[in-house]
Amino acid sequence: MNSPVLVLNQNYEPLNVCNVRRAIVLLDKGKAEVLEHNHGFLRSLTRTIPLPSVIRLIYLIHRPRPQLRLSRKEIFARDHFTCQYCGVKTKELTLEHVVPRHVGGPHIWENIVAACKPCNHKKRNRTPDEAHMRLLRRPFRPKANLFYIFHQHFLTQEEWMKFLPEWERASGY
Repeated sequence: MNSPVLVLNQNYEPLNVCNVRRAIVLLDKGKAEVLEHNHGFLRSLTRTIPLPSVIRLIYLIHRPRPQLRLSRKEIFARDHFTCQYCGVKTKELTLEHVVPRHVGGPHIWENIVAACKPCNHKKRNRTPDEAHMRLLRRPFRPKANLFYIFHQHFLTQEEWMKFLPEWERASGY
């Protein structure tokens, strides 16, 4: 009952992932239809129901695109595990505020970069101009595409891949 089920909007755009129990409730209430079945069955005294793997909502749901959370993992992924000052690619990175917080630099996507430890120590609590250091790329807020949101499920549920547009798969992160 905890198997993942892909929920598609009426226009076949992936909305979210729910469990089988929630999917069966949506199907039973007539709010969704089954597009793909899982390999298992739900048995009761009177019925045997094939478990859904992909369902599509009957009505179109309008909702804003989800935003990525600001975290170490997301900053490092955005910067491709590369120091944004010297260009060294490493797993030993720190978060660096371009404009230091003690002088009013905000804790936002556009002010945080990945930096190696030597560059972080060299820059200290100064701006890049004060430290005579140059950024390789300006920090930015990445867009959350469908592949990024659902990739951990798409890796294990191969039958879901046909519901992800090619351009979303190609854009990666």
